[in-house]
Amino acid sequence: MHCDLIISNASQLLTLSGSSFPRTKNEMNELSIISNGAIAIKNGLISDVGKTSEILRKWSSQSVIDSKNKVVMPGFVDSHTHPVFKQTRENEFEMRLQGRSYVEISKSGGGIRASIEGVRTATEDELLELSKKRILKIISQGTTTLEAKSGYGLTTESELKMLRVIKKLNEIMPVEIVPTFMGAHEFPPEFKNDRQEYIRILKEEMIPAVAAEKLAEYCDIFTEEHVFSIDESRDILNIAKEYGFKIRMHADEIKPIGGAELAAELSAVSADHLGAASDSGIKALSEKGVIATLLPATLFSLGFKEYARARSMIDEGVAVALATDYNPGSCNCDSMQLVITLATIQMKMSIAEAICASTINAAHALNRGDRIGSIEVGKQADILIWDIPSYQFIPYHMGSNHIETVIKKGEIIYNCKC
Repeated sequence: MHCDLIISNASQLLTLSGSSFPRTKNEMNELSIISNGAIAIKNGLISDVGKTSEILRKWSSQSVIDSKNKVVMPGFVDSHTHPVFKQTRENEFEMRLQGRSYVEISKSGGGIRASIEGVRTATEDELLELSKKRILKIISQGTTTLEAKSGYGLTTESELKMLRVIKKLNEIMPVEIVPTFMGAHEFPPEFKNDRQEYIRILKEEMIPAVAAEKLAEYCDIFTEEHVFSIDESRDILNIAKEYGFKIRMHADEIKPIGGAELAAELSAVSADHLGAASDSGIKALSEKGVIATLLPATLFSLGFKEYARARSMIDEGVAVALATDYNPGSCNCDSMQLVITLATIQMKMSIAEAICASTINAAHALNRGDRIGSIEVGKQADILIWDIPSYQFIPYHMGSNHIETVIKKGEIIYNCKC
């Protein structure tokens, strides 16, 4: 049989084949590794997986990538990013180093509010060109699917502008980009003293407008003590559900105010951050099957000493995913490789658990676990080839990129013969 591409001789082929549901508990340690493995790819999909001898006996192709002494695995799925913005905020990074907290900076006009003016005044073309450069770097780090949020405009017009940019990026970039509306990212300065009016605009203007143009798949909200309360979040997200949006949440990042519990109550697909989630919140996530998307690079960047309790979550039966939270302020990190290192060192996840959380579980956090996140017959051929001796090398050699080839839907979209 003939196929379009064969990847052969991988010293370790991490297939992550297994359950069709988000992986929990011991399942997260099952990488389903094939030694001297190979993959046959046709029409952008995986046609066969197995030992190299078996694949080469059954399949032929004019294009063969010899991965001898290399590791092959699914592409990273980065299920929480904010890549559309104008200005970076490295000044705030220095302010944090000097002792000011994230909340203090936010309340004094920094944080999310500092990004608003740039997005409001930028054209769609300006935002598109800036974002294209960022996404090319993200691709070089091994991400083949990413979620992208609005949330730096906080007017109906500028939120729609951001989402149109995300739509265009999905059309022109070689990776899949999943759009999320996040008008409830912060209260803009003009509504600092009139929260209810901004909430009215969110419910009666923004959400209907985004739905009418079909610009987002998800609705997200920043549920935190200094931003949207539990009752405000419940109100806004229920309206979003009425308009057909799936729900994800920034929950309990800094204080345990009940964000995880609300995510469970509303059957959110994913609750993200969770740096301060309570025991009851973790249990609720497990009971309702809400995926916990943890963002250790954010807590690292903010200088926190305590991280999300990944071990407690996994032991409780929560499906854990990992993501970068790439954004201009609290976490200017585009590397899932670094996230895996931080997850293993700071959150005590095993290397296998962290890889699972960055691939198949992250795919489920975007409702795409049926077609990406693992190397199985019938799924998209989203694949990474690493010039490393074993998968353990990924978090071990921190600060360098050892990905040689990135493949999306069977096509090479990045190659670095280093």
